[in-house]
Amino acid sequence: MPTLLAHVLAFAGAALLLAMAPGPATATLLRQTIRHGRRRGAATVAGIESGVLFWAVAASAGLSALLAASGIAYDVIRVVGAIVLISLGAQALFRSRREQENTQLREQQTTQLDGAVTPTPSMAGHGGWSAYRAGLVTNLANPKAGVFAISFLPQFIPHGYPVLPTGLLLAAVWVVCDGAWYLTLTVIVHGARRMFSRGVVRQRLEALSGVALVGFGVRLALESR
Repeated sequence: MPTLLAHVLAFAGAALLLAMAPGPATATLLRQTIRHGRRRGAATVAGIESGVLFWAVAASAGLSALLAASGIAYDVIRVVGAIVLISLGAQALFRSRREQENTQLREQQTTQLDGAVTPTPSMAGHGGWSAYRAGLVTNLANPKAGVFAISFLPQFIPHGYPVLPTGLLLAAVWVVCDGAWYLTLTVIVHGARRMFSRGVVRQRLEALSGVALVGFGVRLALESR
């Protein structure tokens, strides 16, 4: 097997395993898909992969070395990223609380109407850009992704091959593998959305995603490199 092909296949396998590891991007994707459906989930994936592409291209071009070499640059992005993740988590917790109140209100209305069902507001939404931005910001807000890119991607560039072209090829492979996993996850979650859309279940999942995002943010704020 040609050397480059062997390295690309090994990198693809590693990138897929990396994508499967739960993190802030997974929490954001699940929340968007459960609340708003497959289209918003796909838009979130597009945002996540834009962030992956940025870090991978930056690593190929050597820009991510700044994060590895400069403690100040890393700490600034780390603090900003922690604030972003905690803010997203706090928003999810607020929505969870509001969902709980709405569920209780609908139950009261149903009782008053002797069994009549009050229509549930549609969660379809048309905020594709908002979902894309959530995925992108979640990824870019994590400086560890940049440090990981510069330590992970170069290991799969065969000796003697041009760094930038080969790095860009691996960047494309990374986006494809990462995106394939997240799109698959989106389809699975969307398929089970009827169960997730129940008021109590949705409220608990919203709260869980909020706690997860806040937890990721706090951990990012407290940990050192």
